[in-house]
Amino acid sequence: MTEESDVFKALADETRLRVMNLFLASVESLCVCEIVDALKLPQYNVSKHLTLLRHSGLVDVEKEGLWGYYHLRGNEPKNAALVNFLRAFLTGETFETDRRNLEVRLLLREEGKCVVGFVSEQDLLKLIKEKSVGAT
Repeated sequence: MTEESDVFKALADETRLRVMNLFLASVESLCVCEIVDALKLPQYNVSKHLTLLRHSGLVDVEKEGLWGYYHLRGNEPKNAALVNFLRAFLTGETFETDRRNLEVRLLLREEGKCVVGFVSEQDLLKLIKEKSVGAT
């Protein structure tokens, strides 16, 4: 029973639900800095919550050099029903705002990978503007 209770304990926190929402919104693995920028929370806070989600078996991480890319373990039979429930449940304004923030942050990727690190909201908009000007 410990395994099941660990999953529900992991989901019994607003920040972890917000993190899960980002994983549900993205088909790609997410870098910690992308999650931090989307949620507008401190890195240490997000990392702590990612660790708890990882220990519960809901997410996993793959290291690529200095970057750690987290992804939802939703394809596992045990998690599939939970993932479907969360998709239907996480619909409030905060979750929608987080998803939009993530969409914007992912525009900074190059070849599908995070290359920027942490950025302020002001710098994020500036970088996206520069990237769109360079693309034309």
